[in-house]
Amino acid sequence: MSYRFFEEYNEKTTEELKSNFSQILTGLGEDVTREGILKTPERASKAMQFLTSGYDMNPAAILKGAMFAENYGDMVIIKDIELYSLCEHHMLPFFGKAHIAYIPNGHIVGLSKIPRIVDVFARRLQVQERLTHDILECINDTLKPQGVAVVIEASHMCMMMRGVQKQNSVTTTSGFRGQFEKIETRNEFLKLISNDLS
Repeated sequence: MSYRFFEEYNEKTTEELKSNFSQILTGLGEDVTREGILKTPERASKAMQFLTSGYDMNPAAILKGAMFAENYGDMVIIKDIELYSLCEHHMLPFFGKAHIAYIPNGHIVGLSKIPRIVDVFARRLQVQERLTHDILECINDTLKPQGVAVVIEASHMCMMMRGVQKQNSVTTTSGFRGQFEKIETRNEFLKLISNDLS
């Protein structure tokens, strides 16, 4: 059986964005009837809908749908979660990895849900600082764990392609709640995400 992938788009939104992208291309001096550009407005419209699809998703509901009572009280870490987002200032991509840990307080969550939460918040116009905060607070408020930690490392195309044009710069943001506000717990987490354990 071959793999099939379907994406659904709102027809009205697609047509409106398609018209807008066509105007942008014309304004930039492109010929929108040129073969290579002919379908670009529609492709760009669908791409933008996908890249901002997080606005239509409820991250707390995703977590609540996979919470399980479990008497486990040690650290759970999911590291190297790929993320791709759009900077709200220039609508250029930033991308990198998120490292997330929580200490359960009577409930654990299906492991795949943590990366899904990252995607929900990343698929909105963002700044890295708010993205870190959104993920942290969603997990903290929904799971109510003993503690939660989030570290994001990302490269920003708005710094690499334009502006200061620093191609090798990486921005790191972090947030800690509960037990991770204690230096020994935080250091254990930071050591584990920096070590190659595999």
